Amino acid sequence: MQPFIHENFLLQNKHAEVLYHDYAKSLPIIDYHCHLSAKEIAEDRRFHDMTELWLEGDHYKWRAMRALGVEEEYITGNAAPEEKFQAWAKTVPYCIGNPLYHWTHLELKRYFQVDLLLNEETWREIWDHCNTLLRQEKFSARSFIVKSNVEWIGTTDDPLDDLVDHQKIAQDPSFPVKVVPSFRLDAIIEINRSSFLDYVEKLGEAADLSIEDYGQLLQAIESRVRYFHAAGCRMADHGFESLPYSECGWNEVNAIFQKRKDGFVLSREEEEKYKTFTLCFLARLYHSLGWVMQLHIGSIRNTNGKMFQRLGPNTGYDSIHDFFLAQPLNAFLNELERGDQLPKTIVYTLNPAYNYVVASTVGNFPSEGIKGKVQFGAAWWFNDHQDGIITHLTDLANVGVLSTFVGMLTDSRSFLSYVRHEYFRRIVCNLIGSWIEKGEVPQDYAFLGKIVQDLCYFNAKQYFQVVVSGG
Repeated sequence: MQPFIHENFLLQNKHAEVLYHDYAKSLPIIDYHCHLSAKEIAEDRRFHDMTELWLEGDHYKWRAMRALGVEEEYITGNAAPEEKFQAWAKTVPYCIGNPLYHWTHLELKRYFQVDLLLNEETWREIWDHCNTLLRQEKFSARSFIVKSNVEWIGTTDDPLDDLVDHQKIAQDPSFPVKVVPSFRLDAIIEINRSSFLDYVEKLGEAADLSIEDYGQLLQAIESRVRYFHAAGCRMADHGFESLPYSECGWNEVNAIFQKRKDGFVLSREEEEKYKTFTLCFLARLYHSLGWVMQLHIGSIRNTNGKMFQRLGPNTGYDSIHDFFLAQPLNAFLNELERGDQLPKTIVYTLNPAYNYVVASTVGNFPSEGIKGKVQFGAAWWFNDHQDGIITHLTDLANVGVLSTFVGMLTDSRSFLSYVRHEYFRRIVCNLIGSWIEKGEVPQDYAFLGKIVQDLCYFNAKQYFQVVVSGG
């Protein structure tokens, strides 16, 4: 009997098989946006067991377990690792239709050579087998990365980070993968957060200046941007519930900042003006340094107040947001374009209802000599399943030019999540293969294979100007 994960998994016609095996399969991975820990890469973290490797911090799995009524004790609580793994194993069979089912078995196959389906009957055998392998030398954080054929990683980093771990990685000639930081400034953009003033103080300390007014805030921000740039950073990332755009002048934004610094909560209008002015300042700075700006738009965070108090953020209680996007997105990009200060920009929408809004907007801001300067970002979070990826690709193809797309990312904290690139590549090849099968595109493997390779690797390599030093 053929195993579930086989060589033609998800490839539903001969054309898809040719495109995947001959053009996509062996390409390196550029993971330009993830949440891996630079510290764990620098230290080449070893994992005691599969629960530590697989379930620690994975809110995708946690949500699935909760949906089936698994007690929190076996998810984020104090149950034994073995019990947590068993609870996850019982959950997996009921995740059919969810990408977790595919990812789980791809990870077991690719990293542990497991063909068994994970379930209540097989969990013990898989647990023992995988834990035995984890005790071997080549089952560490770095080993998983190298085994995945990863060439370049963009982590997500707080502006206060000293980036010492990135420096350690860069100075280690034994590790062939380039790991670069990304600048994530949400803590300063979100001016109404209760933690804002404390963060401003820490930012001043990191930049070695006292922040008394808005001008000094921008000086501190620029100081940290340039610190990151010197450490190899070439990307920034911002997350928004909805993209703000409300114009204001210097005196007004300075007064708004001072009001917040005095301890007042700002009105929605004041908050949007501050965010708009600050984001425009940042985008112009990114442009001057040749950075890529990423905008993740459309998540409502920590919606379950009781569980937020109990577990904190990023624990699986976030949702897709509905909002207005077309006007503020076009206005923001136009403001930067008007002064020739629009950086390369990737726009992600968590709400697929806005796919056509984003796909049509990115085409409004081309640049001579840069293929796909403003990008419709990959199917993200609640959309990184088979249907979501296909919808993203076809929506982009219908409205824009699919062949300019910079491809997939992991957006993950897991060292095993690189199978998501394989998953994406198989879906891309099957989609284009189905177009051949239906006579919608010519059977020109050389030409279509080049497009596949661009989508899976070369577009990202060119867009992010990836240079691999070999150490």
